[in-house]
Amino acid sequence: MLAVVSFLLLVSGTTPAVGREPPPSSAPPHATPMDQINMANPEPGQALVTAPVEPEKKSPFFDDSRIGAQARAIYLYRDRYDDTIAEAFTLGGSVVYASGYAADIFKVGAVAYTSQPVHAPEDRDGTLLLQPGQAGYTVLGELYGEVKITDQIFSAFGRKEYNTPYINKNDVRMTPNTFEGGSIYGTAGGKDDAGEWRFGGGYITKIKERNSEDFVWMSVVAGASVERGVYVAGANFKKGDLSLGAVDYYSDDIINIFYTETRFAPPLGDGHPLKVSAQFTDQQSTGDELLTGTGFSTYQWGLKADLALGAGLLTLAYTDTAGGDAMRSPWGGYPGYTSVQVENFNRAGESAVMLRGFYDFSAQGLKGISAYALWVHGTGVKAPQYNEDEVDLNLQWTPDESSALRGMSFRLRYAKVMQDGGGDPDIDDFRIIVNYDFPAL
Repeated sequence: MLAVVSFLLLVSGTTPAVGREPPPSSAPPHATPMDQINMANPEPGQALVTAPVEPEKKSPFFDDSRIGAQARAIYLYRDRYDDTIAEAFTLGGSVVYASGYAADIFKVGAVAYTSQPVHAPEDRDGTLLLQPGQAGYTVLGELYGEVKITDQIFSAFGRKEYNTPYINKNDVRMTPNTFEGGSIYGTAGGKDDAGEWRFGGGYITKIKERNSEDFVWMSVVAGASVERGVYVAGANFKKGDLSLGAVDYYSDDIINIFYTETRFAPPLGDGHPLKVSAQFTDQQSTGDELLTGTGFSTYQWGLKADLALGAGLLTLAYTDTAGGDAMRSPWGGYPGYTSVQVENFNRAGESAVMLRGFYDFSAQGLKGISAYALWVHGTGVKAPQYNEDEVDLNLQWTPDESSALRGMSFRLRYAKVMQDGGGDPDIDDFRIIVNYDFPAL
C-alpha cells in the first residue's frame, strides 16, 4: 500500500488540476451514504432523441413514458477458506418502464430482471449470481405507483427499489434487492445556495433478495420465523460540504437499527480538498425478541478522511464494533466505512483500519479509466474466530459520450482475504463485470 500511496502522490502532484471534476466518493458500491439517501426510482436513461422544441402533449401519461434497458454480464470466481470454489459466468440485465404523470398526479413504473447461466458448474454453486443449484431466473422485481403530492413530495406503493444505509439495492451481482411496501419521500430547499433536505419514511413489508424470484417478509430474511415488516424514517441536511442525517429502522419483536452520519470539509491552507466523515449505528432487539430468542444490543462507530490530490483520492478509515454481538445488515449492503468487496469487518469486538488509494487516469490520455487499491486490517475478535486482512484491487473503464462504446462500462475486481490463524487460509475473489445501458426510448 505504501507503493500505491507514493504513486498517487507522484502522478497527482501537489496542486489539484484546474477544472477537473472531484474524485468520486470512497463509499463502496454496495453502500448508500446518508447524503445520497434516495427513496425515489431513477428515470430510465438518456432519451434516444431530444427534439429542439417539445410538441404539445395530448396525454402526458403516455407521451412522457420512457423505456430503458441494461445488459449485464458477470464472471465471478471465489476460492473460499475451506478450499471449495464458487464460480459462474452469467448474462442478463433489466428492462425498465416509467410512465409520465396522469393529471400531473399519478404515474406507474415497472422493472423486469433476468440472470441466465452461460458457464455454471453444478459443484461450484454459491456466487449469488444465480439461484441455488446454479439455476437462472427472471422476475418482475418492480411494479409500483407513485403519487405526486407537491412538486417535491411524493408517495409510492408496490414493489420498487430503495436506497438508504440499511435498506438498499446492494446492486453488485446480476440483479438488485427490491422491496414491497408504501412510502413517502421528498426534498425541500436546495435553491439559491440554501441547504437541501432529503427525507423519507414508510413501511416496508417484503424484500426480493438479489438472486431470488420471491418477495419474502423482512423479518424472515433477518432470521426470524414470524411475519413482520420494517418501519423506516429518516432525513438528511446538506449545505455545501456539510452533511448531517439520521435514519431509524424498527421491526416489531425483531430489531431496531438507528444510523447517523455526518460529513464536513475542514479548510486546508494548501488547497487540497479534505472531507471528514463520522458514522454511528446502534442495533438492539425489540419487543418479544423473536430474532434470537434473547435480548441483544450492539453498536459500531467509524471515522473516515478523504484527501483529494488532483485526480487522486486518498482515504483513511477506522471502525470499531462493540463486544456483545456482531452487526447485522439483512436488507442490503452494509454501510460501514471498512466494509469492502468480501468482508464487512463488523464482528463482535472487531476494530478495523482501511487505507485506500484511487486515481483517475483521464489526464494521462486514458479517458474514463480509473483504479483503486485498498487494504483493511481487522483485529480484536475472539476465538473461535480469527482476525483478518483484506486487499482489494479495482480497475474500471467507462467510455465517454463521444466514444463508439458509449453506454458501456467494464470493471475488473480482485480481493484477497487473509486469516490470521486456523492454518492461515485465504479467500481469493475475482470478478469481471460488463454493463451496457441502452438509450432510452
